Amino acid sequence: MAIKNQIKIYLQSLSENVAIARVTAAAFAAQIDFTLNEIEEIKVAVSEAVTNVIIHGYEEQQGQIQVIMNLYENKLEYIIADNGKGIADIALARQPSYSSDPERMGLGFAFMESFMDELDVSSEVNKGTTVRMAKKILSSAAH
Repeated sequence: MAIKNQIKIYLQSLSENVAIARVTAAAFAAQIDFTLNEIEEIKVAVSEAVTNVIIHGYEEQQGQIQVIMNLYENKLEYIIADNGKGIADIALARQPSYSSDPERMGLGFAFMESFMDELDVSSEVNKGTTVRMAKKILSSAAH
């Protein structure tokens, strides 16, 4: 499947960069005739993924976050990758209300899963995590 458009950005793992990822994700999604609600869902999913990297992947330490946005004929894909501590048990981490930080609600993956059409998580302990999410494009929505 050929990529029609792509953006790659690298962000430092700083909480203020969550807003940059959100706005960029929304701007990228705006090339499709998504509803405002669908764009809001994309923004939430991307910001949850980036926030997870900052809080859990790098545990508030310095690190780099790669955000790749791909437009295909039939879907919009967002890939958020880090070189942080990784996730030992992805199935457990994806459970609603589970969090490795007792101060957190543990709904990040639940939001990503409910707001996007596809969610794939791959991780290796002490090597990092990659979250790939996609939103399907109805043929009438593509420009």
